Amino acid sequence: MKPFPVYPLMNINIQRGLGSYVWDQNDRKYLDFYGGHAVISIGHGHPHFVQKINKQLEKLAFYSNAVLNDLQTELAEKIGTVSGYPDYQLFMVNSGAEAIENALKLASFKNLRTKMIAFERGFHGRTSAAVHVTDNPKISAKINQGFERVILPWNDLSVVKKHLLKEDVCAVLIEGMQGVGGVHVPDPQFLKELEKLCQQTGTILILDEIQSGYGRSGKFFAHQYSDIQPDLITIAKGMGNGFPIGGVLISPDFKAQFGMLGTTFGGTHLACAAGLAVVEVMEKEALLENVIERGHQLKTELSQFKEVLEVRGMGCMIGLEMPFPVKAFRTLLVEKFGVFTGSSSQPNTLRILPPLTVSEAEVTEFIGKFKEGIVEYCLSV
Repeated sequence: MKPFPVYPLMNINIQRGLGSYVWDQNDRKYLDFYGGHAVISIGHGHPHFVQKINKQLEKLAFYSNAVLNDLQTELAEKIGTVSGYPDYQLFMVNSGAEAIENALKLASFKNLRTKMIAFERGFHGRTSAAVHVTDNPKISAKINQGFERVILPWNDLSVVKKHLLKEDVCAVLIEGMQGVGGVHVPDPQFLKELEKLCQQTGTILILDEIQSGYGRSGKFFAHQYSDIQPDLITIAKGMGNGFPIGGVLISPDFKAQFGMLGTTFGGTHLACAAGLAVVEVMEKEALLENVIERGHQLKTELSQFKEVLEVRGMGCMIGLEMPFPVKAFRTLLVEKFGVFTGSSSQPNTLRILPPLTVSEAEVTEFIGKFKEGIVEYCLSV
């Protein structure tokens, strides 16, 4: 038996990592400004993270959600405090797609509607309902298309308003900052008006913060730059620094009923230990402040390149609009200069996703390698 192929693979076999760096099977060192789709939040092999998981693993990795788990309560309280949502509830799952599935389900339980609104370029996952609200028909099978959904233009309030005033929309789903779609930031006024419209029409507002959350923008959630409070917030990627964990932050307006939601592996003892380690490091090392400083450094430096048409994003989530498809350039960066970066559904957009712990010196190193890569790429085409 062989693994089922899901991605075109680089001929690189990563064996170990530390901080902002990883090493391959030949012990070659790479600067990791990709973090496996923005998953690595506090750096590879952070000592507190490793210690916390090892200590928990020695005691208990898993037991059923049918018994008390103090770690779940501790993690929920910690996330509530650091995120600014202490009165919300946390439902823990295993991935971003699973978080989206449960958020859509909760929304439909709440107002008994089924129609969903999402946005162009949006990416929300590959499972059944999540992929149907993702703007990519190539990855959606016929069986996934079981409810009405509309994909609307980004930042166009008038079009959204026409749909919401019919009062038949279950939920509006929007990313705090688009990731796979090319790092596009929603206009703060658009989000504020969207929140008002949802409240007026009984529509649930869901913020997908799976990639843009957990401090990556410089605030705990990217939507907090717009001063709104959604009904549901989905989280995952940076939540466990590589350990599979996700969740839904649920407004107090939602009342739990036994059997409404459920999970076998969500919120296990080991997952909670990983989750606690991440937020503890974020607090102790003041990572939100670091993200703002390093994000400013990145945007300032990258804006100087004439080959960069636009620098989008915030903090440690940056999109570079280039005048050419970036596939070959990404390959050159990793193979010749030892730098991992991210792709996008937009072929000309390069994603820059360093860990939140990235240092000033590491950003400077990245800029230097990026410059060398640009020069060589432009000479070769």
